[in-house]
Amino acid sequence: MKIPFLNRRFFSTAQEDAIIQTIKTAEKHTSGEIKVHVESQTHEDVFARALEVFRDLNMHHTIQRNGVLFYLATTQREFAIVADEGINRLVAENFWENIKDNMRAQFKTAHFVEGLSEAILATGKALQTHFPYQRDDKNELSDDISQG
Repeated sequence: MKIPFLNRRFFSTAQEDAIIQTIKTAEKHTSGEIKVHVESQTHEDVFARALEVFRDLNMHHTIQRNGVLFYLATTQREFAIVADEGINRLVAENFWENIKDNMRAQFKTAHFVEGLSEAILATGKALQTHFPYQRDDKNELSDDISQG
């Protein structure tokens, strides 16, 4: 019996919509930009791949250098967070480690949407603190989840 090839996404459409809405909520009061990128796997170090995706998505071209990427390699069960220099120089030294620890705890119990959403909202609060929304702010990057 031939097994059909399934081209499935990691998140369902409803889950993706919920994550995108969370990004919109997190970005509502900041000029910062948040992206989520999902791939099944990478053949290189997960952080190195996340940096590559960060550049490919032109996240380093935001006006205030305040983009944050959440990169997930789902089959490998690994993730990375890449934040641009504008936000990195302003948050506490352990800020991203705390975000990753919370994500990891949620992911261990298969609460992927919840873990990612909590991380996005916490990131949005930090961005709001350091990069509050201005009247002339534009959404510089799409809020859609990119796929690898």
